[in-house]
Amino acid sequence: MKKIVLATLVCGVAAFGAVELGACKGCHGQNFEKAALGKSKIVKDMTKAEVTKSLQGYKAGTYGGAMAGVMKGQVAKYSDADLASTGIGK
Repeated sequence: MKKIVLATLVCGVAAFGAVELGACKGCHGQNFEKAALGKSKIVKDMTKAEVTKSLQGYKAGTYGGAMAGVMKGQVAKYSDADLASTGIGK
């Protein structure tokens, strides 16, 4: 019983910290194939390092053009570690 409770707790914490990609797909496309609002880079063409750098930069306010304000709001709730572990990019 203790193992079940512990496993449930660990999974819950892991899920809580994960980046919700559904919100990203709303603008960037199901497979990240779109330029969000016709202004962003195509995310599927970016490397994982580029995606991480841009997401962390949006959060810090050091990255982005026309959509920087929108993206800062989208990533503000996530830690840098969460943003680095999205799995997005090639």
